[in-house]
Amino acid sequence: MEAYLKTAICASLDAGRDIMDIYEAPAQDFGIERKADNSPLTLADKAAHRRIMQHLEPLRLPILSEEGQHLPFATRSRWNALWIVDPLDGTKEFIKKNGEFTVNIALVREGKPLLGVVYVPANGDLYYASLGAAYKTSVPCRRPFPPVEDILAAAQPLPLANEARKAFVIVASRSHMNAETEAYVAQQRKTHSEVVLVSSGSSIKICLVAEGRADAYPRFAPTMEWDTAAGDAIARAAGCCVIDPQTGRPLRYNKEDLLNPWFLVRR
Repeated sequence: MEAYLKTAICASLDAGRDIMDIYEAPAQDFGIERKADNSPLTLADKAAHRRIMQHLEPLRLPILSEEGQHLPFATRSRWNALWIVDPLDGTKEFIKKNGEFTVNIALVREGKPLLGVVYVPANGDLYYASLGAAYKTSVPCRRPFPPVEDILAAAQPLPLANEARKAFVIVASRSHMNAETEAYVAQQRKTHSEVVLVSSGSSIKICLVAEGRADAYPRFAPTMEWDTAAGDAIARAAGCCVIDPQTGRPLRYNKEDLLNPWFLVRR
């Protein structure tokens, strides 16, 4: 697991730098295309996918990447362990240039995320989890990156020690606020004396709950497994639950249908 973690961290950093090379280019030509579901695809998505594959393929585990080939369940169901990857989570935020996009890499075994890395290249935040422990550190997105051993040594365990706050903080999607989420917020206002709503993009939202800066993240809109697997591993290792609110059960991965149910991340 240590070797897998180090490889996933290095992959996320290299992919993050490739993303920022395109993000910061003077011409700002993102090469935007539209996929079958009308979601955007950019040159940065493709570049990050290629870079991550270079790192992960030598480990000889199956890889399920948003931008890769999606094999039928008859094949995937035979995989005891696999990588689930979103090379650029928050492509809409990337296009808007608000910095709220991430690189997500998770190792899943028997449907459960055991290892996760989420890197925010625009500000250098790096979250990771392995063997039931979660951490955060900062790695500026510029090459050469420090040795991975130094990165691990500088990390702080999650949740971070924060000053006590009175408000109940809910983090919600910047791009997918809907009536169901608004109803959840309204319900929490009846329970808590003060509720603060924070909007953010990509898997940063899950990490904010894991970090302790937010108390809940309701996601009552469609997501795919690669959107959540890495953040889910980090949240679980930080003592949070990531559940289907209708069943109370944790999310599972490498399902026949790669679409997640609605979910709630809570401390």
